[in-house]
Amino acid sequence: MIRSTKKNLESAVKRSIKVDSKNLWFQSRSRLSLPLQFTQQRFNSGTKDGKDDDQKKESKSYLITSGLVFVTGVLAGTVYSSYNISLHPPEALFPRSSITKLYDLSPPVYGGPTDLANAIKDLREFLKEDQISENQSELKDHADTYFNSHHAGPTQISKYIIYPKSTEEVSKIMKICHHYIIPVVPTSGLSSLEGHFIPTRGGICIDCSHMDKIVSIHKDDLDVVVQPGIGWESLDEELAKYNLMIGVDPGPGAMIGGCIANSCSGTKALKYKTMKENVVNLTVVLADGTIIKTKKRSTKSSAGYNLNGLFIGSEGTLGIVTEATLKLHVKPKVEHVAVVSFPTIEDSAKVCAEVVAQGIDVNAMEMVDDKMMMYINRSGELSKKFDELTTLFFKIGGDSKDEIKHRSEKLRILCKQNNNSSFQFAESPEDKEELWSARKVALWSTINYGRANISSDIQIWTTDVAVPISNLPIILKEMKKEIEDSGLNATLVAHAGDGNFHSFLLFKPEQRATAQYLVDRMVKKALELEGTCTGEHAIGYGKREYLVEEMGEDVVALMRKLKMSLDPLRILNPDKIFKIDPSDHAH
Repeated sequence: MIRSTKKNLESAVKRSIKVDSKNLWFQSRSRLSLPLQFTQQRFNSGTKDGKDDDQKKESKSYLITSGLVFVTGVLAGTVYSSYNISLHPPEALFPRSSITKLYDLSPPVYGGPTDLANAIKDLREFLKEDQISENQSELKDHADTYFNSHHAGPTQISKYIIYPKSTEEVSKIMKICHHYIIPVVPTSGLSSLEGHFIPTRGGICIDCSHMDKIVSIHKDDLDVVVQPGIGWESLDEELAKYNLMIGVDPGPGAMIGGCIANSCSGTKALKYKTMKENVVNLTVVLADGTIIKTKKRSTKSSAGYNLNGLFIGSEGTLGIVTEATLKLHVKPKVEHVAVVSFPTIEDSAKVCAEVVAQGIDVNAMEMVDDKMMMYINRSGELSKKFDELTTLFFKIGGDSKDEIKHRSEKLRILCKQNNNSSFQFAESPEDKEELWSARKVALWSTINYGRANISSDIQIWTTDVAVPISNLPIILKEMKKEIEDSGLNATLVAHAGDGNFHSFLLFKPEQRATAQYLVDRMVKKALELEGTCTGEHAIGYGKREYLVEEMGEDVVALMRKLKMSLDPLRILNPDKIFKIDPSDHAH
């Protein structure tokens, strides 16, 4: 069929350019100039020898012939061009490929100052005065934080912050931004760590933190409908009244919108999994303002594509989540905390792998290295002092104390087989809170130690990787040694039950290259061990190159294809996860 079409097209092209050579006068001149040549001949010929009529007829014949040649040439060129385009379409106009390589794209073009001014004028028609801010302090806070691993440049700042209060307002905002081609950075808690909300293209920031309502709680169905601006801690506090909780517990201050955008997890991931497994449905506003709902509220569905999976972890690059239905879990009737110390980080990691392999049911399993325990002791945050050794924190839950006692005994035997130094067990609420708080103050303890003992302008690089749980002892042992050899002060903590660990690297500004080297080594080692460059912090602006190393160019190009399908103007959180501009030469 294709060959037959090709022959027909070639034949048509040949037929369309077939002319009588006797009636043409090319003489190496452009075909497009023939009418002018014939016109010049006509006026130069005069009326000599009484041949005026014949010359007029001849000139007229030339003009008609040249016109026919011109039209025939245009038609032939059109047919031939159409034929070539059908075989080799320009990718920018006819993107038939299943993927979009970076250099298939042209640099994005965004609206200028006049467009932005017109957009803000349109926004003021339906938003209140306090919903639009250009306060410089707020703008800086929405561009960067101390905790970011990569920081905003001097021009990377939004011009305005918009505070919507409903899905409908977000939709109207996006329709206007789409019309004027204004870049948009969606935010909520501003607690992410990899430069996710750096406004690389200026534009506006849509801050969803004012959309903080619990829409409805369905106790019998074990789900809750919320807006993106509610903090996970506030939500859990309200759910506790019904003896319920959500499945994730990320860092303090995180809001549900960001938890979904980055596919977060936390200390409960071993038992209750990550945000991906805890979302029932999402309401999303797309780049052009279209409002969609990914599915109905039934827990189970095999209808159509898994759109939840598309938007969870997309970091605001495909759409803005304005409402979410989350799965709920019944709080354990009884839950105790065990704190176990070990002489080496390798011993503790082996216990983690064996707990999973043996199917010992624990609600949480966290690891903190010896330096971190030292920093916690020196922080003064807790009344209790701990052994300054690598330590595992367990939450053991069940329906009765006897059930917990049985699991705890199995855990105690396993730890003893792996050289544990001590085993503390807490039953009272006060003791449980005190022991578990040691894990929760890890980051702050590290920063406080650095400022007090290293330098007042100490910087921190917080990063994470994840590996299959059986490979956790290998990577922790190797990275612990590399960090010690580097001369930097750093601590390691892990959501050890799913192979995800974090490093808090302390460094002076002049030591940033060393910190970067250690992060590179950590990622490369994780990838060698069939792991990932990030377990829960996500890619953002800082780990784009690592994503290419991990997934390969074609997989990233497929992601870019999805981006270009949903956001062809590239206005939603530009430059995050992967590059969208061939002239972008940043990390």
